[in-house]
Amino acid sequence: MSDSRQPSFPGRETYGAASQEVVRNRVLRNTYWLLALSLIPTVLGAWVGVATGINSAMASSPGMSLILFFVGAFGLMYLVEKNKNSSIGVAFLLAFTFFMGLMLSRLIGFILGMGNGTQLIMMAFGGTAVVFGAMASIATTTKRDFTHLQKFLFIGVILLIVAAVANVFLQLPALMLTISVIAIGLFSVLLLVDLQRIVNGGETNYVSATMAVYLDLYNIFANLLMLLGIFGGDGD
Repeated sequence: MSDSRQPSFPGRETYGAASQEVVRNRVLRNTYWLLALSLIPTVLGAWVGVATGINSAMASSPGMSLILFFVGAFGLMYLVEKNKNSSIGVAFLLAFTFFMGLMLSRLIGFILGMGNGTQLIMMAFGGTAVVFGAMASIATTTKRDFTHLQKFLFIGVILLIVAAVANVFLQLPALMLTISVIAIGLFSVLLLVDLQRIVNGGETNYVSATMAVYLDLYNIFANLLMLLGIFGGDGD
């Protein structure tokens, strides 16, 4: 009887594992580089918003600002995903981060109006960096798989968005505080999941990976800054 099985060549499995490791390292490296680059248009967008008074216009019309945010953010996210396999996807991603910086300018302008506003922004940035460092360390060292939490976290994000939209009209301080605290915890775990997906080879496109990690960090920073402004802001 002839054996029709494929011959096993020594080193085939080792070569395959090495190739996957190279791909994972490349995606992780490109994600970190693009993530660092995305901070530039974010800061620029926030500066433009404050310098031109767009932040004040958004504060005076929260309903329209909310509509603009959802249309702009989800529209650009769709364009990024649609073009993620080409250089156009990178351009759309940078446009998206500029837009997100512009939307952040309302909060930035409010914080800068405080006596210690600059210090609070630096504290929020430092706190976000600490969270990122901690989650990155866990993602690269732990053997526990956190990706199964993805569905649960997605549901949590949807509920959080619904609560945040409702509070635009309700204006309940207690609800705002609750949303910010939950958002920091929720997006910290999401950051861990997204980083672990990259480390384990679950995400092979660095544009998509960068957008996911960026959104996690953006939400952690924004909500941390809001809490610092509420509890540590100097009104003088």
